[in-house]
Amino acid sequence: MNAAQELPPRLGLRANAGQFALLVGVSALVGGMVGQERTVLPLLATEEFGLSGQSAILTFLFAFGVTKALTNLAAGSLSDRYGRKPVLVGGWVVGLPVPLLLIWAPEWSWVVAANVLLGVNQGLTWSTTVIMKIDLVGPRRRGLAMGINEAAGYIAVAVTALATGAIAARSGLRPEPFYLGLAYAGLGLGASVLLVRETRGHARQEQGSDEPGPALPWRTVFAITTVRDRTLSAVSQAGLVNNLNDGLAWGLLPIYYAAAGLSLPEIAILAAAYPLVWGVAQIGTGALSDRIGRKPLVVAGMLLQAAAIGAVAAASGFALWLAAAVALGLGTAMVYPTLLAAVADVAAPAWRGSAVGVYRWWRDLGFAAGAIVAGVVADRLGMTAAIWTVATLTAMSGVFAALRMRETRPRR
Repeated sequence: MNAAQELPPRLGLRANAGQFALLVGVSALVGGMVGQERTVLPLLATEEFGLSGQSAILTFLFAFGVTKALTNLAAGSLSDRYGRKPVLVGGWVVGLPVPLLLIWAPEWSWVVAANVLLGVNQGLTWSTTVIMKIDLVGPRRRGLAMGINEAAGYIAVAVTALATGAIAARSGLRPEPFYLGLAYAGLGLGASVLLVRETRGHARQEQGSDEPGPALPWRTVFAITTVRDRTLSAVSQAGLVNNLNDGLAWGLLPIYYAAAGLSLPEIAILAAAYPLVWGVAQIGTGALSDRIGRKPLVVAGMLLQAAAIGAVAAASGFALWLAAAVALGLGTAMVYPTLLAAVADVAAPAWRGSAVGVYRWWRDLGFAAGAIVAGVVADRLGMTAAIWTVATLTAMSGVFAALRMRETRPRR
């Protein structure tokens, strides 16, 4: 059978099970690249580089958030224009030096530079694996697909955070914990080059044409996703605030727990519990959004996150903080895949990649916002005040989503 006689690509999770499973594995490797930092890096800032101010410590997170946000914009547009696979491969090439910079860094500026590259790596690879899974499954199982995608990434974040904490407790903060990152980058690049196939044809199939369809100008997509469409704007702000509180959990809470006297293994468990619950629960919450709708999960999830963050500030002790971490993970699981599914519901296939990129720009800008808010408030009023501030912003975001977002779940 020649190229002209080839059957068109079929949509659906079962029809594309092999490629979907491969992309789930790639997503896990992408998450592992972030997980190598979750436990170790904040402690490395204080113990090895001697940083004391919270704003100075969180410069790595600010650099990561801004770079990843900008890269998300480029990734969505480039994947619509040139295809998904080249963007994915490029992201892994950029990620290869990250663990080496963290291992060899003689000063904190090297760590910040590594997180600039990590932001590019995450923006290109994670955005593209999201878009590719949306391409493959079609409209009926988007919530489930996003749940599986985000579950793979954040379970890998949690497992790697726990593993690097155990390695650091035994062997020190450097270099052994970052060897995992080297392995992840090599495996991710090899799988993306040799095994992953292009999926843009599936998006065209959903569009109902072999041609790309009428793509909108990038500025138009940015305006629609940010302001003009009520649902997409509500989704974008919820994503930003969600990652603002994730930035707090990543950059400030390990230091907060250490100041309270917890051991490194206990801090590693707390750092891992939140993304682990988040990761595992997303499979169920993503599928649930396909049944009951997107909006109820988004609103309830933001409010649960706010309550959990407030509990961290109000409580003390490992057991209570572990319970709060579990609640925070569950709230995040309700929100994270559901927001992506809502973007895919609203955006047409021809400009979906760009819309996902714009949404992820706002969402991952939350890391930078979290670094600024948490760092400034912690330096002026203390870490507890910073945690309460983030809890309040998260609750306000849930109320805003309740007032502005409409239901987007496709009718069966």
